Amino acid sequence: MEQSQWKYVFDHLEVMLSNLKFGNITLVVQDGKVIQIEKNEKVRLKQNKAR
Repeated sequence: MEQSQWKYVFDHLEVMLSNLKFGNITLVVQDGKVIQIEKNEKVRLKQNKAR
Protein backbone atom coordinates (compact mmCIF):
# COMPACT_ATOMS: atom_id res chain seq x y z
CA MET A 1 0.00 0.00 0.00
CA GLU A 2 1.10 3.51 -0.69
CA GLN A 3 1.70 5.87 2.19
CA SER A 4 -1.41 7.92 1.33
CA GLN A 5 -3.54 4.74 1.42
CA TRP A 6 -2.14 3.84 4.88
CA LYS A 7 -2.95 7.35 6.10
CA TYR A 8 -6.53 6.91 4.85
CA VAL A 9 -6.83 3.60 6.78
CA PHE A 10 -5.23 5.01 9.94
CA ASP A 11 -7.45 8.11 9.85
CA HIS A 12 -10.56 5.89 9.72
CA LEU A 13 -9.23 3.70 12.53
CA GLU A 14 -8.50 6.73 14.69
CA VAL A 15 -12.08 8.00 14.36
CA MET A 16 -13.55 4.56 15.01
CA LEU A 17 -11.37 3.96 18.07
CA SER A 18 -12.11 7.38 19.56
CA ASN A 19 -15.86 6.56 19.56
CA LEU A 20 -15.66 2.93 20.73
CA LYS A 21 -16.00 1.96 24.41
CA PHE A 22 -16.66 -1.80 24.12
CA GLY A 23 -16.38 -3.93 21.00
CA ASN A 24 -13.95 -4.71 18.24
CA ILE A 25 -12.63 -3.42 14.95
CA THR A 26 -11.75 -5.86 12.17
CA LEU A 27 -9.60 -5.14 9.13
CA VAL A 28 -10.50 -7.18 6.05
CA VAL A 29 -7.45 -7.71 3.83
CA GLN A 30 -7.42 -8.96 0.24
CA ASP A 31 -4.30 -9.28 -1.90
CA GLY A 32 -2.29 -7.52 0.81
CA LYS A 33 -4.58 -4.46 0.88
CA VAL A 34 -7.13 -3.36 3.45
CA ILE A 35 -10.43 -3.42 1.59
CA GLN A 36 -12.87 -3.07 4.48
CA ILE A 37 -13.02 -1.97 8.12
CA GLU A 38 -15.77 -3.41 10.33
CA LYS A 39 -16.78 -2.10 13.75
CA ASN A 40 -18.88 -4.15 16.17
CA GLU A 41 -19.92 -2.15 19.19
CA LYS A 42 -21.32 -3.59 22.38
CA VAL A 43 -23.54 -1.56 24.66
CA ARG A 44 -23.21 -2.39 28.35
CA LEU A 45 -26.47 -1.98 30.21
CA LYS A 46 -26.48 -1.29 33.92
CA GLN A 47 -27.85 -4.28 35.79
CA ASN A 48 -31.12 -3.84 37.62
CA LYS A 49 -30.34 -4.84 41.24
CA ALA A 50 -34.05 -5.00 42.16
CA ARG A 51 -34.59 -8.30 40.33
